[in-house]
Amino acid sequence: MMTETVESAPSRAGRREWAALAALVSVVLLLAIDGTVLYLAVPSLTADIRPSATQLLWIGDIYGFVLAGLLITMGNLADRIGRKRLLLIGAGAFGTASVLAALAPNAETLIAARALLGVAGATLMPSTLSIVRAMFADPRQRTTAIAVWSAGATAGAAAGPLVGGVLLEHFWWGSVFLINVPVMAVVLVAGAVLLPESRGSSTYPVDWLSSLLSILAIVPLVYAVKHWAGTGFDWTVPGTALLAAVGGWLFLRRQSRLALPLVDISLFRMPAFSGAVAATTLSIFAFLGLLFFFSQYLQLVRGYGPLKAGAAELPTTLAAMAVIAVVGVLVARLGAGRTIGGALLVAAVGLAGIGWTTDSSGYWGLGIALTVLGLGVGVAMTVSTDAVVTAVPKERAGAASSIAETAYEMGGALGIAVLGSIQLAQYRANLDLGPRTDPEVAAAVEDSLARAAGAAADSDIFTGAAHAFTTALQSTSYLAAALLVVAGVLAWRVIPSHRPTADKEHHEPVRQGPHP
Repeated sequence: MMTETVESAPSRAGRREWAALAALVSVVLLLAIDGTVLYLAVPSLTADIRPSATQLLWIGDIYGFVLAGLLITMGNLADRIGRKRLLLIGAGAFGTASVLAALAPNAETLIAARALLGVAGATLMPSTLSIVRAMFADPRQRTTAIAVWSAGATAGAAAGPLVGGVLLEHFWWGSVFLINVPVMAVVLVAGAVLLPESRGSSTYPVDWLSSLLSILAIVPLVYAVKHWAGTGFDWTVPGTALLAAVGGWLFLRRQSRLALPLVDISLFRMPAFSGAVAATTLSIFAFLGLLFFFSQYLQLVRGYGPLKAGAAELPTTLAAMAVIAVVGVLVARLGAGRTIGGALLVAAVGLAGIGWTTDSSGYWGLGIALTVLGLGVGVAMTVSTDAVVTAVPKERAGAASSIAETAYEMGGALGIAVLGSIQLAQYRANLDLGPRTDPEVAAAVEDSLARAAGAAADSDIFTGAAHAFTTALQSTSYLAAALLVVAGVLAWRVIPSHRPTADKEHHEPVRQGPHP
């Protein structure tokens, strides 16, 4: 009997597995850093390769859009060809794309390199978590390993501005990409030696048509928003918006008919699930959408160097990490729905505080507002992600978690695109350039504040442009705060505030797919 008990117990991981976990966490850490490290490099890369305002937005958000669009597809592909194999392919591609981005001679090349980084990142993220689950069979060890994996992602977001600040104080803007190369080289070597190969049980092929349709539903819509704000309303705006609507309709129609859909649409009939996904998307939408232009505000308006600007943003990310200490108590007392709703309202206060204090000369008001924002977003993100998984039966947890990852990436990318376009439109609306302004200088100032800094630095024109940018940042902050108030109220009312019961037998069995 004792022999049978020992044989049935899950095997415990040893030093090899924990060393392999360190390699996987380094990948997640780097992906998180890569999502925010570019923000501080915007002024210096603008001075070097002179992108237009629209190109600058694409440089910022193409990575997130491509990554989000391919995340679930690559998770399915990993199950087909092997998670370790896809991870190593992705690591090599990520390192290569990083070199291309660092040495980009123009904006077009940098956009293409960032898109390739998104493709490579999409191969890495689902593979890391899948391998963690495969390596750690013991439930307690697996919980610890996934917690370490999650901490790596959080720490990367916190470290991004600081890493960027340190590098930009001593090197050119391309250095924020070159730091990826040695890390990916270590991952290639350590991964080949330490990581076990694992695959999913499904034999279904990857549905590339669904992946293409999902991209068709996203990219034209974002283009329409940015073109309208950046260039004006013309026939391309309704044309591309219509193309996105058709792509979205075809995607949803196909998912409802497939035996193995990329996205199981039936999950969204659950209020707890759909509400939590919406909360995840909106909270990161407001957070990253504002952070992209806030970094420029600190450097171009307040005159902070890159390192000082990175340190100035640190309260937000540190506060988001600190929620681990309180989130359990909040959920136990309030339940998931009220916790998420309340956290979104707190984040809205932080965003409004940023708008209120951008005109002040001191930092303390901004620092407090950033801390409040970080606490609210951190709690909302943590609890909503957990709610996404626990709102569905256990056999659907893999599909649910992949949707949560996609919502996170899409929220960030949409935030940069939509709030960035609104910020740009407000900036131009508040500019007051006299008729005697040199046409070339006026064109540079109207394009973006970063271009204005190069064309009209230390002049009354730049002072006026900085004031217009600050006014636009205030308006964008208040708008983002209003969105989070609406999201908070809806989350409070829609997402259940009781813990999901263990009895899920009334749900139909999920169609087993290849995503872990």
